[in-house]
Amino acid sequence: MDEKISLESISRYSEEYTDKVLKDFFSSKDRISGSEILSLTNIQQVNLFVVRELFKTWKEETMRLKSPYFDYENEEIKEALDVLMQRLSNNILVDQQHFTPLFKNAVSRTLLAVFDPYDFFSILISGKNNNLSVDNFKEEIKYLKINKAPLDRLLQKLQADGVTEIPGNEGFAILDQILEEVNFNPEDVDGYLEKFSAVVPLDVSKFYVQKKEETVVEKERELKTSNGGERPAENQVPIQKEQKSSTLYETFTRETRPTLADNFQRIGKIKDSLTINQKFMFTKVLFHGDFELFSKAIEYLDRQDNMKGALRYIEQEHSSTWDKESEEFHEFMELVEKRFA
Repeated sequence: MDEKISLESISRYSEEYTDKVLKDFFSSKDRISGSEILSLTNIQQVNLFVVRELFKTWKEETMRLKSPYFDYENEEIKEALDVLMQRLSNNILVDQQHFTPLFKNAVSRTLLAVFDPYDFFSILISGKNNNLSVDNFKEEIKYLKINKAPLDRLLQKLQADGVTEIPGNEGFAILDQILEEVNFNPEDVDGYLEKFSAVVPLDVSKFYVQKKEETVVEKERELKTSNGGERPAENQVPIQKEQKSSTLYETFTRETRPTLADNFQRIGKIKDSLTINQKFMFTKVLFHGDFELFSKAIEYLDRQDNMKGALRYIEQEHSSTWDKESEEFHEFMELVEKRFA
């Protein structure tokens, strides 16, 4: 579960979407203005990410204004630069060549924010060199409209504590607590899926298809080996599904597993060992997007005394709806094993 979305697939779709939108717009115009950027697509987040990138570029350029002859730190000069920025913001004009990479990046960031918010959070909070600048973070989320509430609370907490900079991993730890407090569930993707598809048909499964294909190939190879070299018939039901009558406990105790205890470091509580990304992916894939149900399951498992009780609970309450071939299932069960190793 190292990467649950293919950035390459997102990039390919973003390129197709960009080509379609910009071909239509620039067929009758040479350059695009600021007001036209804000209404270029019916996905406001895409438009705002473009504007954010323009203002970020301006800020970086002004920060490079240094001279042995002039005092750019003078308050009057700073005020004048702010006025210039305000006037420039009303006079944005970009040609297609320079606008294309900005727009494609905005589409990619929007797709990531919609379909994989935790990785988006990770990129946003890590910043440069795993350092989160509160001022930069505030500026970033000003242009964010998707899954924004937890980040607003993070900013409020950092400001209330008087923090100006913080290591990215510490920022994650705080965000992790906030996500639990608010029982965070990502926004419904259907509306965005419909809007993107109106321009270029979007099949979300293709963002993950490469992982799935690799998993299927690996499973077929494993099955072939276990059958003494015989390849299963094309429509044959996989062996693991034929053994559906076996309980999880029987499955886990059928074989001796001496290497697990040796190689796994025992964990005190599953809850304390979960990463932000694991919480999101387990909730999304195993618990059907219900974070409260996920949280209750983790609390129950952590109260168990042994592996048998934990597996019996999973078998009775959840596993009938789980894909036991998914990476999320195997990673979740690995954490359970570590808890009772």
